[in-house]
Amino acid sequence: MKTAITEMFGIRHPIIQGGMHYVGFAELASAVSNAGGLGIITGLTQKTPELLAREIARCRDMTDKPFGVNLTLLPTLKAPPYPEYIAAIVEGGVKIVETAGRSPEQYLPPLKAAGIKIIHKCTSVRHSLKAERIGCDAVSVDGFECGGHPGEDDVPNMILLPRAADELKIPFVASGGMADARSLVAALAMGAAGMNMGTRFIATKEAPVHDNVKQAIVAASELDTRLIMRALRNTERVLKNAAVDRIVELEREKGPALTFADIEEHVAGVYPRILMEGDMDAGAWSCGMVAGLIGDIPTVAELIDRIMADAERLIRVRLVGLLGHDATPAAKVA
Repeated sequence: MKTAITEMFGIRHPIIQGGMHYVGFAELASAVSNAGGLGIITGLTQKTPELLAREIARCRDMTDKPFGVNLTLLPTLKAPPYPEYIAAIVEGGVKIVETAGRSPEQYLPPLKAAGIKIIHKCTSVRHSLKAERIGCDAVSVDGFECGGHPGEDDVPNMILLPRAADELKIPFVASGGMADARSLVAALAMGAAGMNMGTRFIATKEAPVHDNVKQAIVAASELDTRLIMRALRNTERVLKNAAVDRIVELEREKGPALTFADIEEHVAGVYPRILMEGDMDAGAWSCGMVAGLIGDIPTVAELIDRIMADAERLIRVRLVGLLGHDATPAAKVA
């Protein structure tokens, strides 16, 4: 399947593995790339630029296919040493960077000078247009269904993707709620050139997380996520657990007076305990509503092969079949 995204990134299938904290290690990124998609190493999971350089080298040993690095630009007073992280990416020969969080504008020049393609994650059309305007090569349009931070507009992908298609000139992929062939074909129909999957890739054999995490995703329904930190305008979609119940209770008690300090113990620094050690009530962790569509833990290759085979059947058989016997050959091809 050829799209603007497969051509831009030199990949076989229009499927990207999004950058995820304490998930996007070389094991998963290389597995996705080897299966024909685009694997992504999560830059800031590596505590130092030197460790990121080592992780990039490790991934290079595991795949000869293109892979990228996620660089999340955090709104913090003490920012990570982004120029040094960028230097590690450039020196590691990585040619694709997924940026997220704040605008990447100030960091684009060294990336562009190295011939790196930038795909920026956006939760609105206005942010997507800004990404296009500052020189990003592509956009990952992230709908309200997504795990992690969906923004504050609450626009689901059935609306957001066609709106993005109406406005953007650069290619974009659909992110949030993506799990299978139906997701991919629907995204393509709405104007996207591929899809970005996060939660679905956590529930794979190669994902280097504790089995408790994978089983929790498989067991969850589409009703088992919660939105937290709305009062702080830092909304995050997380999987329901005891810690999240406590956060929701605190938010109800404090109302508009809520501060980050009130919930810090439940959200700060908890990812290693959850994802590495499998302590499922240690704190809040990002998970999409798409958990309701996830019922197994395949290998990455099995998952991607299944998606692409099912997508072809959906397009060639089901959708073309809807046109009926009177459809012209041109209509059938289209």
